[in-house]
Amino acid sequence: MATINQIIKKPRRRKQKKNNSFNCQPYASGVCLKVFTLKPKKPNSALRKVARVRLSTKKIINCHIPGEGHSLQQFGRVLVRGGRTRDLPGVRHKLVRGKFDLHYVLNRKTSRSKYGTPKPK
Repeated sequence: MATINQIIKKPRRRKQKKNNSFNCQPYASGVCLKVFTLKPKKPNSALRKVARVRLSTKKIINCHIPGEGHSLQQFGRVLVRGGRTRDLPGVRHKLVRGKFDLHYVLNRKTSRSKYGTPKPK
């Protein structure tokens, strides 16, 4: 507990909330450093596709690759958005499909906007 003299000398400051986004920007571009798979937390079982990305702000983060199949390789350019994957601890970002080197999901009929799939002809 601080004494009265300590509070007078240096008043208490309110703690600032930590911001996990990229400086209040909705998207950030980056370069893929590594593509790998992770296993989800306890009740689920799968191999989730994850990429390690260096953002244009020099920050390195892990991103989930949504959808079935991908053609992402090392040093491919990607667009990153927020949104955590609940069953992957520490993965708080997702990659945007259909932008730069990460192609859209093929033969997708429903929820096409999430996966960058163009309208079928």
